[in-house]
Amino acid sequence: MSVKTSQAARLKRRRRVRAKVSGTAERPRISVFRSNRGVSAQLIDDVSGATLAAVNWTEPEFKGLSGVEQAARVGAVLAQRAQATGISSAVFDRGGYQYHGRVKALADGAREGGLSF
Repeated sequence: MSVKTSQAARLKRRRRVRAKVSGTAERPRISVFRSNRGVSAQLIDDVSGATLAAVNWTEPEFKGLSGVEQAARVGAVLAQRAQATGISSAVFDRGGYQYHGRVKALADGAREGGLSF
């Protein structure tokens, strides 16, 4: 009997979601990465394999914030950068993480910033 680690279980969930979710130039995919220290997100056009906009928690404006506040601010900044490139709607890819806490805060921040999904 094999023992499945939490990382392996997350990767399995991630692959299952990615089989169903794909981004285009008009409606890119919001890919979320969450670590213990922060959260980052990027808009990806899967057709051309290009990243259209990205936000990382290591940027100076996110440094002093708590986890959920940081994630909400990352989502809002991602929405601003998306609108600067002419994108108003996207597809959300939670990356195998539970839609709760920081991942949900990032999605809500992006919605409040003007992205629809």
